[in-house]
Amino acid sequence: MDLSREGAYATVIIVLPAYIFTVLCHLLLIGTIVSNRTLHEPMYILLCNLSLNDLIGISALVPRTLFDLMFEYGLITFPACFLQAWFIHTYGSASCLILSVMAFDRYAAICHPLRYHSIMSRTTLICLIASSWITVYVLIVVLFALTLQYPVCRREIPFYYCSNVNILKLTCATDTTVNNVYGLFLTGFLNGVALSSIVFTYTRIVITCCKTSDSESRSKAWHTCGTHLTVFVIYEISNNAIVVAQRFPTAPLMLRKIMGLAYVMVPSCLNPVIYGLNTKNIRAKKHIGEVRHVMLDEKAWLSVSALIHPKDVLSGRGQDSVQASPVPPHTTHA
Repeated sequence: MDLSREGAYATVIIVLPAYIFTVLCHLLLIGTIVSNRTLHEPMYILLCNLSLNDLIGISALVPRTLFDLMFEYGLITFPACFLQAWFIHTYGSASCLILSVMAFDRYAAICHPLRYHSIMSRTTLICLIASSWITVYVLIVVLFALTLQYPVCRREIPFYYCSNVNILKLTCATDTTVNNVYGLFLTGFLNGVALSSIVFTYTRIVITCCKTSDSESRSKAWHTCGTHLTVFVIYEISNNAIVVAQRFPTAPLMLRKIMGLAYVMVPSCLNPVIYGLNTKNIRAKKHIGEVRHVMLDEKAWLSVSALIHPKDVLSGRGQDSVQASPVPPHTTHA
């Protein structure tokens, strides 16, 4: 990133804890949803896909950037560069489509509550998720196919991470009109789908909420939609900022570097907090899981104590024996 030694250390000190925090939050969120069957509903399954996509994006960019900063390495093979660019573009494209499907899910739940389970059936949910990922795959394949048709003539990447634009600059291409047009089409298509879905669904949701007289239902609807809309706005701001910064080379280089890192870091860090850990059902399931864990540990300890003092247990003095036995540190506070 062409930073001074002090600037590189400061960046690592700030970004590394944020990266670890983000990964742990997303893994906790995914684990909570997967391990609780009551959370196997469309909203939480889509949230699980969003967390998985965030892990793809942040893991494609941050570890490599921190490694280069700490060891002043700055070298990357072409296959590794291609994979990094692939995953970064996959992250950006999938975010738009997953958030669009989540908007449709909230529309069905709030505007058609009695038909919700028939609209968002298991088959429909699988089709929506699969079509989103397949669409992303096809769009990204075409994007890189247009770039990789040119031979590589240069060895220096003009940025600290790889993207389709930076890989294109390594080639011998003299006329990149088709690549630029398709890149703009891809950006416009994905953002257009996301924005149109948000406008349509939220217009219908606002109309429905204004018509209802149940204040509790209206409050729940606003809370659910507010978290989703916040995540969408954060992503759109980050996405458009990096697109504008890359399309205008006259922008300050340091600003483009900061926006490139923020494009992935900011949404990925905030998503599990805003959308996941702020959801009442997920917090409740996490708490229940912790209580069950303590109860299982206590039962296991009672079983061990019974094996150590079988006569006391048979004579009805098992409880006293257990209390006289050494107690695990975490059950002392139970």
